[in-house]
Amino acid sequence: RIGTAALAVQVVGSNWPKPHYTLLVTGLCRFQILQLLKEKPYPVAEVEQLDRLEQFTNQHKSEEELGELSEQFYKYAVQLVEMLDMSVPAVAKLRRLLDNLPREALPDILTSIIRTSNQEKLQILDAVRLEERFKMTIPLLVRQIEGLKLLQKTRKPKQDDDKRVVAIRPNRRISHIPSTTEDEEEEDDHDDVVMLEKKIRTSSMSEQALKVCLKEIKRLKKMPQSMPEYALTRNYLELMVELPWNKSTKDRLEIRAARILLDNDHYAMEKLKKRVLEYLAVRQLKNNLKGPILCFVGPPGVGKTSVGRSIAKTLGREFHRIALGGVCDQSDIRGHRRTYVGSMPGRIINGLKTVGVNNPVFLLDEVDKLGKSLQGDPAAALLEVLDPEQNHSFTDHYLNVAFDLSQVLFIATANTTATIPPALLDRMEIIQVPGYTQEEKIEIAHRHLIPKQLEQHGLTPQQIQIPQVTTLDIITRYTREAGVRSLDRKLGAICRAVAVKVVEGQHKETKPDRAEVGEGEDCKEHVTEDTKTESISDTADLALPPEMPILIDFHALKDILGPPMYEMEVSERLSQPGVAIGLAWTPLGGEIMFVEASRMDGEGQLTLTGQLGDVMKESAHLAISWLRSNAKRYQLTNASGSFDLLDNTDIHLHFPAGAVTKDGPSAGVTIVTCLASLFSGRLVCSDVAMTGEITLRGLVLPVGGIKDKVLAAHRAGLKRIIIPRRNEKDLEEIAVNVRQDLTFVMASCLDEVLNAAFDGGFAVKPRVERLNSKL
Repeated sequence: RIGTAALAVQVVGSNWPKPHYTLLVTGLCRFQILQLLKEKPYPVAEVEQLDRLEQFTNQHKSEEELGELSEQFYKYAVQLVEMLDMSVPAVAKLRRLLDNLPREALPDILTSIIRTSNQEKLQILDAVRLEERFKMTIPLLVRQIEGLKLLQKTRKPKQDDDKRVVAIRPNRRISHIPSTTEDEEEEDDHDDVVMLEKKIRTSSMSEQALKVCLKEIKRLKKMPQSMPEYALTRNYLELMVELPWNKSTKDRLEIRAARILLDNDHYAMEKLKKRVLEYLAVRQLKNNLKGPILCFVGPPGVGKTSVGRSIAKTLGREFHRIALGGVCDQSDIRGHRRTYVGSMPGRIINGLKTVGVNNPVFLLDEVDKLGKSLQGDPAAALLEVLDPEQNHSFTDHYLNVAFDLSQVLFIATANTTATIPPALLDRMEIIQVPGYTQEEKIEIAHRHLIPKQLEQHGLTPQQIQIPQVTTLDIITRYTREAGVRSLDRKLGAICRAVAVKVVEGQHKETKPDRAEVGEGEDCKEHVTEDTKTESISDTADLALPPEMPILIDFHALKDILGPPMYEMEVSERLSQPGVAIGLAWTPLGGEIMFVEASRMDGEGQLTLTGQLGDVMKESAHLAISWLRSNAKRYQLTNASGSFDLLDNTDIHLHFPAGAVTKDGPSAGVTIVTCLASLFSGRLVCSDVAMTGEITLRGLVLPVGGIKDKVLAAHRAGLKRIIIPRRNEKDLEEIAVNVRQDLTFVMASCLDEVLNAAFDGGFAVKPRVERLNSKL
């Protein structure tokens, strides 16, 4: 119950990152608590002053004994101070205090400076009598002197280090007595900093990074923990230690094993597999090969992301996916500078810290959907990451030192290259990933999708069977996509329906005494009824569980998935003149596109509807201009019999699916064929689709996306496709079985297009010579 009365001189501290305050006080005297008056909101007590009363209460005290003790104490104090470095200002000031202060104040001051435990400090505080205080403090001084002597003997002598302050803590007033837990925390933090420095020195970071880290660790040692920068600096140093500067995994370079692994994980995708095997082969011949920067471009659901994971598995590397869709801040790539509050490294450095090696496979997903905002352009920040000539010294704003990314295998995915900046596109190797054919989808479904869905729904092949004919019905009637995501969802719906039947069958087996009347069962279930009434108690037929395995046929599909979503309506929609089928490319894959035309009396206007872009509108004007200039040649007339097709006639061109924006030059030949059908009154062949750009002279120019367009026509059941002659080289990318099912017509001019689009051709009619009367 003995304490120290003091005056608060200064309060220093902050609330961040955690509340931490330092109180500077000046001690006055000791006191003893007589009575506690109240405890809240702060304690108030009646106290009695204890020390500094000797001159009033003990006038006849033995001055001799106290004089000897004080002299002995003074001698030990001078000896201790002289063992320290007098060039230090604090030590010189302490030496002057020994001579100037009264001897009665020396025990309190020296006890607060030398290394003692909290318990020993409290014992000195409890010693009210000066004689007792001197006797308790002298052994502590002697112990400190002996410790310094022993330490000086064991240390190597140095010129500037003989009298260095070693065991003396910073000067604290006697009134500031920290608790034992605070001392332990300080010691733990000190040990952590020492361990951090040891990790920095033993890490394999670059020379520049090591130099920066050592400089920061020196600042950290001198920095009080209450400063906000302490936590930031420590986090930075811990990140630098955790980064894999030279740690890497060993590649598996067996080409045969890699080919088997890729074939097991993915069906088709020959281009991708070929590129990975080429990388493995070159890697065997050259060890320090830089990682390639690939970009897989294709519609959704074709496996671009999953094949990236398979590539990492094939190479035996770590895999990390970075989703870039919607990212609009360049700091997500490069990180924030450490001057900002809450700064952190970018996604590239964070990914390297996560995987723990410097040669992972990084998948930059949806690189075509990067945004741009006031915070900068992340696509521009990626230029340094994806440039093989620059990424060996990639500098993150948070690290502020170069990091080598040349061993990282970057794989980007995109649905289209139209939204990727040209500078970024130039740094990547583009590999097109087209949509799947029907045959490929069937193989993928039975190799990968159906086993995965059975496992997810707890079913076995002994409980459900989905034949290939049923899979083909799902592909053609319930999905229309380039990938297999919708197909996967439909298979999941079938598995859920079968799971319900299986559970119901198990319930009936466990409770056979409950009679249930079978009401409209699906034809996939074979339910037998017991019609024999052997006893009066058998009042109803027992519904038995369905026979296993449950076979999924067309009728079961209709019950589970509903009526078919897509029908083969091509022939029905071509039942009148003025309709033709074109082929379009979208980021989701190829699509067939109907073009409809009609004419009516009017003032010669051309109306275009269907959310068309400027290029497609220009193609329509080109088509009508070419037909007007060649109307006499093909004997095309308007309703009044005039060769001027727009004379008192309005033409309306419509592209169905009006909610979808359409643009591009490839619909030119389709518009010409549609208008030729309208003005000639002839029907276009119902199994013909076409694509190609036209010119005013009637030439057919090449277009892009041929493979996706051909696959779309094949999915729709079309048999003949008209394409520009200069696109013939693109047919080599199409699978052989698809080419065998289709007939390709190569056209270099519109005459060839019209001859192929109509039954019996669209021959030029000979002119009939007429004599013009001059009368």
